[in-house]
Amino acid sequence: MNRDKTVTTTCCIAGGGPAGMMLGLLLARAGVDVVVLEKHADFLRDFRGDTIHPSSLELMYELGLLDEFLRLPHQKAFQIRARSGDAEVVFGDFSHLPTRCKYVALLPQWDFLNFLARKAGAYPWFSLRMRAEVTGLIEENGRVAGVRARTPDGELEVRADLVVGADGRHSDVRARAGLPLQELGAPIDVLWFRVSRRPDDPETPTGNFTRGRLLAMINRTDYWQCGYVIRKGALEQLKARGLAEFRADLARLSPILADRVGEVRGWDDVNLLTVRVDRLTRWYRPGLLCIGDAAHAMSPVGGVGINLAIQDAVAAANILAVPLRDGTLTLDHLRRVQKRRELPTRLTQRLQVLIQDRVLTRVLSGEISSGVPAPIRLFGRFPFLARVPARVVGVGFRPEHVKSPAVPIPA
Repeated sequence: MNRDKTVTTTCCIAGGGPAGMMLGLLLARAGVDVVVLEKHADFLRDFRGDTIHPSSLELMYELGLLDEFLRLPHQKAFQIRARSGDAEVVFGDFSHLPTRCKYVALLPQWDFLNFLARKAGAYPWFSLRMRAEVTGLIEENGRVAGVRARTPDGELEVRADLVVGADGRHSDVRARAGLPLQELGAPIDVLWFRVSRRPDDPETPTGNFTRGRLLAMINRTDYWQCGYVIRKGALEQLKARGLAEFRADLARLSPILADRVGEVRGWDDVNLLTVRVDRLTRWYRPGLLCIGDAAHAMSPVGGVGINLAIQDAVAAANILAVPLRDGTLTLDHLRRVQKRRELPTRLTQRLQVLIQDRVLTRVLSGEISSGVPAPIRLFGRFPFLARVPARVVGVGFRPEHVKSPAVPIPA
């Protein structure tokens, strides 16, 4: 595809995250001409979700890509654990899932996205344009007919039968389309930062509770990706207490880090994730569909946002690929995507809000000041209960499977 100022395609996807790249791959695989616009120059952004869940790994198997994908450097999390002091509880056990991979794969999201881009790029119908930021929608006769984008070479117009907004929780496409948004509220924010990891450190990701504090740790081989949960808007109060007190909190939460907390040299090493939980009441307009975080921003609880986004992409490809390719796309096809994915989104968000309100806010308020919270302690008494959150986190309420047709790559 040339670098003209106007490009015509069948589907234009705004956003090269998990939802956008997976949908781009699946549509190209089905013979649909597709352009993905990504506003950044690369995928190398830290402190993003780096979990690929068992149901997403199952999709990679269905695409015939699993073995190659698992050759990428990654870690495997077979359980989810919560720790407070010396007490530890397994409250998620993936070993019983009806999937080939009974674990969560932990790898940098940029490796996942680069993998999808490489596989999609094998199809002549696929084009990925980096440093292309959507700045407006093209609307004609009551429908969205494409987008305008800012690129290093100037303004680009992409005209398309369908525009898909997959540009995240702060979606410009969603905002410009004027789609109605329902805020569900989130009483927490998360501070992301790194601390080095040593070979003799434990391998399994954990959640650490103590004294009104909560720390999540994700194994990234040579460092821990840490998420320190705070009350919504409490960052300035935390800064006022001082960096030394913040480091002391980290050492109390995870004693193995006590001699490493100095690696957090200043507040510039700490990144704020402003947590939002919301969803569109309508995901589409004529010529436009939103999926992933653009349609429903998820809480970090359970780390399921990526999984939901990928499942959205698969459902969209299953429903839209043939009508897009044949030129028979209607508004009803877009409506069917929302109908397919709305219930699992609602159920997941309801559960996340329940955990935020009943567990996390009680921990952060100091109401649960020591020990593992009572709802989680139940998993220690009845280990079989660990299968339930593992199912929700690892598979979800409605796992999708690849049904869109495959068109052979021309020789």
